[in-house]
Parts: sequence; structure tokens; C-alpha cells
Amino acid sequence: MKKALLIINPSSGGEKAKEYQQLAQEKLNQSFDEVKICQTEQKGDAKSFAKKAANERYDSVFVMGGDGTVNEGISGLAEEKYRPKFGFFPLGTVNDLARALDIPLDPKEAIANFSITKTTPLDIGKINDSYFMNVVAIGAIPEAINNVDSEQKTKFGKLAYFISGFKELSNNETYSFLVTIDGKKQEITSSTLLIGSTNSIGGFESLLPEAKVDDGKLHLIYLKDPSLIDTIKAVPDLLKGVAEATGNVGYLAFDQAVISLENSDKKLATNVDGDKGDILPVTITVLPAHLEVYH
Repeated sequence: MKKALLIINPSSGGEKAKEYQQLAQEKLNQSFDEVKICQTEQKGDAKSFAKKAANERYDSVFVMGGDGTVNEGISGLAEEKYRPKFGFFPLGTVNDLARALDIPLDPKEAIANFSITKTTPLDIGKINDSYFMNVVAIGAIPEAINNVDSEQKTKFGKLAYFISGFKELSNNETYSFLVTIDGKKQEITSSTLLIGSTNSIGGFESLLPEAKVDDGKLHLIYLKDPSLIDTIKAVPDLLKGVAEATGNVGYLAFDQAVISLENSDKKLATNVDGDKGDILPVTITVLPAHLEVYH
């Protein structure tokens, strides 16, 4: 008997999740013998529901929500020996993984387009003991993003991150990072490091044009900006997409990175898939083709 779990975050998409629940359930009923629905009430629920479904050997787990809920669903499956196929219907502010997989951003269209026959392998990233499906950001921009409240996200969408990030960049605080990439140590002075697993970061779909959801690599880009004038020069390079290092932006594809601050007394938090993550130091690793995802 083919069972699917549909996890719904009722507060995603400006409270519209209930509107789409019935549509999604009807669509999934066409492909599965049983569709169970769980609604999240607090942070961590989606992860717990997904983990339980893996332990009970469900065929597939679906999530309806934003990037944070999608991250939780993936995190719940990541450590299990048996991992159900994963699917999602985007309801968030940015929906980066949906962009990377060419899933329609309109929930009704995403539900209508769902096909049980369309799956692809998905790399996921691991940062210390947590997981990510899209991006780890470190430095000025993520510090700003960590300060964007939910009201601003609802009002301005992805523009809220953009406004806050560039305000922070104009302060030109740079950091001295110690980075070990696949065993090679180097020092990087930068305001911002971004580690992506897909081409889309913060809704900008061409930021990492070479990154694929199943290329078995993570991709590091960083601004070479010890001064404000360097930041101003670097941002256009960043926004037009980074496929190789330039005079203004660094780029490396890797399997594992260890990132810390040269000044160990300083505290700097990461931002993981749009939410506040661990404080440096961190170890970041790719798990190639770790999940099978519907697209």
C-alpha cells in the first residue's frame, strides 16, 4: 500500500495554506492509496513529522510551506537509512529550491503540475549537525537577514532581504576568515561568504549559474571587499552571476569546508536557508544525491 504524508505549515503564504490543502490532497489521492495530513504548530514539527514518516516507511513525504518548512522536511529525512521520496508545494517568500527545480511558484499551478513520474536526485548540504537544501550565508548580508522580522518579509517579500543586506553592506564591516576547502587552508577577508547548493539564492536565480541540484558539489562565492569602494565594485559581479573567480568576487566548488574567524573572540552567526544558524566555526559538507525529489 502506497502511503504519502503531506505536512502543511498553516502560517505560510500569508495564511493561504488551508485554501490549497484540499487541492493538494485531491491531487495526491490520484497517486497514493493513503494520504495523511499533519499541520505544524511550532518550529521543529515538520522535521519530526518527516522523521516519523521515514521510520514508518512511507513512500513519499510532501511539504506545503516556505523555505524554512521545506528545510525542516528535508532535515527530518536526512539522517534516516530509509528516506522516502520528497516533494513540496511552495508557499514562501523566496522559494529558492522551487526556482532551482523549475517548480511553479504559484501553489495552484505547482499542485496541478505534480506528477509521480517526475523525480530527480537532490544533493543536500550538512552544516555541523544541521542540514540545508539551498544556502549558508556568513557575514554582513546574513547578519542583516537575521534581523529581518516576519512582518517585513510579508510586506516586502524578497526585497526585505535585499534592502536590509545592502544597508548592512554600506557599513563595510569585513571579517578575516580562516577557510579550509577540501584540505587546503586559506585566509579570506570579506564582508560576505555565500555557500550555495543550487543556482538560486535569495530569489536571484542566476547567482550561481553553474550550480545544479545534483552536481555533487557545494559552491562558495565571496566578495573581495576590504573597502567600501571594493564592495560597490563587487556587487554588480555578484548579481550578474558567478561561474568563476573575478577581480571582485571569489568562487570555489568543493566537497567539504571548515570556516572559522581569525579572531576567535569574535562571534558571528550563520544564516541557513533563511533562518539563523550556528555560530562559527562550522564544518560544511555536501551529501550527493541524498534524496529523490519530485519536480
